[in-house]
Amino acid sequence: MSFLKEIQRRRTFGIISHPDAGKTTLTEKLLLFGGAIQEAGAVKNNKIKKGATSDFMEIERQRGISVSTSVLAFNYQDKKINILDTPGHKDFAEDTFRTLTAVDSVIVVIDVAKGVEEQTEKLVSVCRMRKIPIIVFINKMDREGKDAFDLMDEVEQKLGLTVTPLSFPIGMGYDFQGIYNLWEQNINLFSGDNRKNIEETIAFSDVQNPELEKIIGQKPADTLREELELIDEVYPKFDRQDYLDGKLQPVFFGSALNNFGVRELLDCFVAIAPSPRPKESETRLVDPTEEKMSGFVFKIHANMDPKHRDRLAFIKIVSGTFERNKPYYHVRLKKNLKFSSPNAFFAEKKEIVDISYPGDIVGLHDTGNFKIGDTLTEGEIMSFKGIPSFSPEHFRYINNADPLKAKQLDKGVDQLMDEGVAQLFTLEMNNRKIIGTVGALQYEVIQYRLEHEYGAKCTYENFPVHKACWVKPNDPKNEEFKEFKRIKQKFLAKDKYGQLVFLADSDFTIQMTQNKYPSVKLFFTSEFE
Repeated sequence: MSFLKEIQRRRTFGIISHPDAGKTTLTEKLLLFGGAIQEAGAVKNNKIKKGATSDFMEIERQRGISVSTSVLAFNYQDKKINILDTPGHKDFAEDTFRTLTAVDSVIVVIDVAKGVEEQTEKLVSVCRMRKIPIIVFINKMDREGKDAFDLMDEVEQKLGLTVTPLSFPIGMGYDFQGIYNLWEQNINLFSGDNRKNIEETIAFSDVQNPELEKIIGQKPADTLREELELIDEVYPKFDRQDYLDGKLQPVFFGSALNNFGVRELLDCFVAIAPSPRPKESETRLVDPTEEKMSGFVFKIHANMDPKHRDRLAFIKIVSGTFERNKPYYHVRLKKNLKFSSPNAFFAEKKEIVDISYPGDIVGLHDTGNFKIGDTLTEGEIMSFKGIPSFSPEHFRYINNADPLKAKQLDKGVDQLMDEGVAQLFTLEMNNRKIIGTVGALQYEVIQYRLEHEYGAKCTYENFPVHKACWVKPNDPKNEEFKEFKRIKQKFLAKDKYGQLVFLADSDFTIQMTQNKYPSVKLFFTSEFE
């Protein structure tokens, strides 16, 4: 198969939502249709019957939530589909923001009863900023929830989207009978029996056909006809180019848990979603069809297999082909590296691949060469934009609870920070280490993983900081900067990359500092020019 054909076959997307909207369940059902897994493991009430394929960390199993992005791939209708299942939990939002740099489109999952929730708003705003094409899936239609039209209004108002339904529910909750597929013009009936994998589909080119009453009953048939007329009048016609430009968002309805409405979503997705798109680097726009390989690390996952202390750097191929055993240039380290066993992910199985194409996600075994945001090329010096660190919201001192395990603790903390689980700041004054996180739950995850993966124990104590500000002096030698360093020395630290950070205890302090030392610039993200 030609190089261009391989690129056109690829669909790389992320699934995003608020926690509990059913994202991991949807991922599983997509894998089921792709024939990648035989049985789906539902995560219900945190009692695990059979762990969901995409939640492979112990803490995720205990909590029934996804805390790290997993990569899953399968083939469907001659397309190669790469799914990045992101954590919905807001404490892990940074991982999700980074993952959004590696996808070409997204599916947003919304719970029919809860509607649009705050975490969804944040994530969608990032997608809109980057003009990522979005499909909306309204989940849990077999439960009582909001009216379909009200939900679509809410999506438009709260998320700032322009929607058009491509499938529409017949009833809801107890009266839920199925889905009318506007994209293919057929009706899919719901048996409510999730042991049946694929439901019967009845083709209806004409909804006026009297057969409709026989199948779903007089009243639902009348309602459906009225609703379809309304859709016709109110919503724009679907236009693929508008969808690709981020101007129009198709909506699907279904129940992922009961495997309903998922096939409609997948069939339409495969037909309309973009193949790999060009990506901005700091120097130029890189097109997937270019011959030379380029790619970037958007995630590092340590100890995927607790028996082997291994770290995998997940790299998204942007252009060219990535070949096993071929040397590639690591831009930050300025040296060539070769990879003898690049991994691809097929459902829960990892396999070694000889060649990967743009859009693919490859896992590279890493002994500490990679940090998030690193770029690999065939010699060109460039780096891809858009993987910043944000200022954390929680700060705590980390203390070693077992003096004999100091080495293990340092190694564990180092590796977890490389993964981007949290940020490490070292105080200039006394070298004490401070961990900053986006959410409080991460402290538990770090403690748990240090103990179970590195055999190290830690305790925390509070450190009253409001925000981390990256510092950039106009001139490091001037008196004002020296004065700033002398007065603020108790609150100055270095981040992992050796950049100077001012740990401010309030907005007021930041304001005062900026007024007093105008030549010292403060930034809230680490990516500043």
